[in-house]
Amino acid sequence: MKQSLTFIPTLREVPQNVETKACQMLLRAGFIRQHANGTYSLLPLAKRILHKIENIIREEMEERDAIEIELPSIQSIDLWKQSGRLEYFNDELIQFKDRNNREYVIGPSHIELITSIIKDEIQTYKKLPLILYQIQRRFRDEIYSRLDLFRGREFIMKDAYSFHESKESLHVTYEKMIEAYHRIFSRLGLNVYMVEADSGIFGDESQEFIVLTEIGEERIAFSNESKFAANTKIAPVIVDYQPSDVELKPLEKIATPNVQSIQELCQFLRVEPSQCIKSIVLNVDREIIVALVRGDHQINEGKIAKALNTANSNVRFASEIEIEKAIGCQRGSIGPIKLPLEIKVIADQAIKSIANGISGANEDGYHYLNVNPNRDFAINLYADIRNIEEGDPSPDGQGVVTLEKGIEIGHVTKLGTHYAEKMKAFITNEEGKNVPIQMVCYELGLTRLFAILAEQNQDDKGFVWPKELAPYDVHLITVNVKDEIQHNLSEQLYNILTTYRYNVLYDERDIRVGVKFSDADLIGLPVRVTIGKKASEGIVEVTIRKTGETFECAKEELIDRLNEFYRVQ
Repeated sequence: MKQSLTFIPTLREVPQNVETKACQMLLRAGFIRQHANGTYSLLPLAKRILHKIENIIREEMEERDAIEIELPSIQSIDLWKQSGRLEYFNDELIQFKDRNNREYVIGPSHIELITSIIKDEIQTYKKLPLILYQIQRRFRDEIYSRLDLFRGREFIMKDAYSFHESKESLHVTYEKMIEAYHRIFSRLGLNVYMVEADSGIFGDESQEFIVLTEIGEERIAFSNESKFAANTKIAPVIVDYQPSDVELKPLEKIATPNVQSIQELCQFLRVEPSQCIKSIVLNVDREIIVALVRGDHQINEGKIAKALNTANSNVRFASEIEIEKAIGCQRGSIGPIKLPLEIKVIADQAIKSIANGISGANEDGYHYLNVNPNRDFAINLYADIRNIEEGDPSPDGQGVVTLEKGIEIGHVTKLGTHYAEKMKAFITNEEGKNVPIQMVCYELGLTRLFAILAEQNQDDKGFVWPKELAPYDVHLITVNVKDEIQHNLSEQLYNILTTYRYNVLYDERDIRVGVKFSDADLIGLPVRVTIGKKASEGIVEVTIRKTGETFECAKEELIDRLNEFYRVQ
């Protein structure tokens, strides 16, 4: 492709208001352009890389007998009502009505739709197992469209679904698809961790695939002595907290003017956060509850949802108005003593060990000293409701926990029969019984894969794409297009290279050579071939982008040198 004929709008300056270095470089190098918040246009270079990622995925999927399909993005809302997922997904769903007032969603997921198809078309175990997959765009009304391409409102995803008669069949395919994911990541040159994850209210078991990065929104707990790895959203705390045997002191109410946070309280009273009881007001299924954790711990909303047998989406922090109405004070003054009788209290296990602690007094400007659970207030439920912390015992009993940040790029979930039962997707099994179909969902975020690859394959000059992913194999540059000898040699080599099936980006633009080299560094193709002053001698300059190695060779040797470079793995 001649560079003057394609569309690569490079930028000289680093774009402002861009959070990640991946997007900064993708914008500078002319791979993408941002449209609205959370939406991006993929320009020619980005599309070429995404095609390569898609081809790798297709090869690994079809190696495992998965069949490609394409499902519509527009789905009837009735399917979501039937599965029962509408109320749990409602905030992120993009919904609309057609001219006949029928309700639709623009699909953030296709579980309901694929289940409805299988329900209508598969009635016997003899047609199973079956694996179907697709690669297409998804749409979600993200509350926070931050982290650029890593969390957008519109994104590309590979989703696969497998259908089974039995749990045994499900497990075999599950392991086969896990193997496919590891092959995909290996071919992309990514170091990916598989960790235990939240399976949601409709799942039986779930794993996430995580790439460790400082920009990551997920926090992963690793054992320092075993292979244990889990998202902190679900990692259990196994500390055995016991009530203290110290002498209990009389409850005392003191003035704490302008003290709102745990940090301010600790500074004011000169105490440690572990002595404080942090009281958080939540709205759970439209009911106000108070959750208690130690001052040095962080509440885990997902664990609260599990303890109260509800969906994560049904747990949220209460608003200031709700707090004022229910308790009559500001957020920073809340405590467990003398709460209204209708407000339930759920406490983390660590609260058991607090003796003569400190809490809010449910009155602005006041706190209690010498607060003791059970003596001074009632607790409706004790449960593990905090995040696991660095240094906590590993949940598998081996070693202690270390924490790392990461980005989720894939998710696999054993759905069991949850969707089949709700949507009446039954088959006749080998024994002649009518049973619900067993299902698994396998998701892989292509937009995130592209972004993390962009994050990891760059230096201060631009991208350094590996051979397997580069949008073109060779960047052919003519130093002076007005020099007839240079022009003729460039045209000759361009034709030879394309004949040998190399994908070539040929920079024959009539611009300063410094700009050409700068653009070449930004784009980051594996090999740059420069036709310059020695063209009259039939000599070209070859530069390897990754190492910076530069050497000269005769035009007759170029193909052999390139073949050698591309043979080396």
